[in-house]
Amino acid sequence: MSKLSVNNSGFYLEGKPFRIISGTIHYFRVVPEYWEDRLKKLKECGMNAVETYTCWNLHERKEGHFNFEGMLNLPAFLETAKALGLFVVLRPGPYSCGEWEKGALPSWLETVPGLELRCYNKPFLEKISNYFKKLFDVVRPYLAENGGPVIAVQVENEYGSFGDDHDYMKAVKDIIVANGVKELLFTSDGPGYFMLNGGSIPDTLATVNFGSNPKDNFAKLKRFRPDSPLMCTEYWNGWFDHWYEEHHTRDSADTAAVMKEMLLMGASVNMYMFHGGTNFGFYNGANYDGFYQPTVTSYDYNCPVSESGDLTEKFYEVRDAIAEVTGNKPELTVSDSKKTAYGKLIPVESARLFDNLEFLSGGKTVKSRVPLSFEELGCDFGYVLYQSVLSGPFEELELSIDGLNDRASVYADGKLLGIKENTGHRDDKITFGLDFNETADFKILTENMGRVNYGSHIKDLKGITGGVRFANCYHFGWENIALTLDDISGLEWKKAGDKAADKEKNFTPTFFKYKLDVKEKADTFIKPEAFHKGCIFVNGFNISRYWNDEGPQKTIYITAPLLKEGVNEIVVFETDKADEGGLPHVTFTDKEDLG
Repeated sequence: MSKLSVNNSGFYLEGKPFRIISGTIHYFRVVPEYWEDRLKKLKECGMNAVETYTCWNLHERKEGHFNFEGMLNLPAFLETAKALGLFVVLRPGPYSCGEWEKGALPSWLETVPGLELRCYNKPFLEKISNYFKKLFDVVRPYLAENGGPVIAVQVENEYGSFGDDHDYMKAVKDIIVANGVKELLFTSDGPGYFMLNGGSIPDTLATVNFGSNPKDNFAKLKRFRPDSPLMCTEYWNGWFDHWYEEHHTRDSADTAAVMKEMLLMGASVNMYMFHGGTNFGFYNGANYDGFYQPTVTSYDYNCPVSESGDLTEKFYEVRDAIAEVTGNKPELTVSDSKKTAYGKLIPVESARLFDNLEFLSGGKTVKSRVPLSFEELGCDFGYVLYQSVLSGPFEELELSIDGLNDRASVYADGKLLGIKENTGHRDDKITFGLDFNETADFKILTENMGRVNYGSHIKDLKGITGGVRFANCYHFGWENIALTLDDISGLEWKKAGDKAADKEKNFTPTFFKYKLDVKEKADTFIKPEAFHKGCIFVNGFNISRYWNDEGPQKTIYITAPLLKEGVNEIVVFETDKADEGGLPHVTFTDKEDLG
């Protein structure tokens, strides 16, 4: 039996009046060494619970192979919350949104015959069931009925923003219950009636998500479900950023005022986000609104606690607002982390991508008549290289790539011909031709910049899903090479500055290695100001992407636990071009620049 119950006036924990005042922290966006620090800051802001999604696409990157270690050690995160006296609101999905790649749905789902996402589809429900069985096997000891901190579990997530298949929602609920979950179950949706109606199910608590105007939005919830208590499961106190856009902020006083208004109404509130963290690796999501909009590396979200763990003005304003209503103002024992500016470095070695394909691909090349998508190649993240040999003669013709998702750099004999994107911002006109008896080594490097995580475009296959043509003529006969960059330890390095390595006429995608000597570990920010677009590795760990040309983000947060005392290996992988010839510098600063 659930320890948390509800009636039309509120929540009750073991029969006593209770109010959820929580904040969102995603364990998979924060290194484990900082979980306790971030959770302490949440508690000392006056909150009694933490809310988190789970990330199916990382827990089960390959079907049937599960990972709950390191940054994915959900039991350890739950144990940390319990030790601090915090309750947990768990949102297991299967879909999560969260500006996370494909809303946390694994990309391999797209290769299952007959599978349709987020509806009553037996193949989809079977895969959900397999995941939830493993997930709740590790979560079960932490449910409240077993003495753990998890007092509520969400069914799906904001489903009313996607569909209205109530048979599907009931099936997801049944799978959760079949895994021994007896805690309070709930749904959460936006404040429109069509969303509340589409996403809710009978005999399950319905809650609402919004960022302002609680009076009217709670009134809609009450009219829709008169017997339910008031709860805002996602109080949007900030917002996320896309590349090509400006950095989003929200006034701290306004954030606190709306929080206070909800609490004075007797509502339960979850602040989304309390601490956003980082989209490590290639795990950021994207939106689609007439064109593709990829999300940046930082998930700072203009939160009360910044991406790097600092207490912001918003933290103090929200803390005061909670204290005014509840009388709970814990002693403040937490503080900002130490930041260090380690200075400027130039590379010591470099390695060209095209010279290292055998290692990076694991020696696997797939031949096909037409280009294959990432999903067809079993490639979830990173890049896919398509290569072929063109033979003349043919006139100078314009190149088109049908079904490009998301970005392609086109090369002929090592020369960059141009770049195409589906962002609506760049589509270089590329023409090419060959004379009699001429041939060309033709390469197209495509990047998955993040699968769409929200709305009707979550069926977002990556790479080239159509064909490559010159004028109206398609070219057939390709080699497909998947490059997840999961392991870069075996690259063949050359001394940076060597003519053969760095100063050829034509720049091609290149890794640059730096040696950072650290005497005392501290948080820092890397500014890859001599670079344009790529990703950064710290001691082999993929921090994430940078994109200096398009912003808004200009620095990438490096958390201290990823560093070590002594020499650290920093690798920058640049796809477009590097300034300063073969010696492009990077700078380590103690101040973030999110634009």
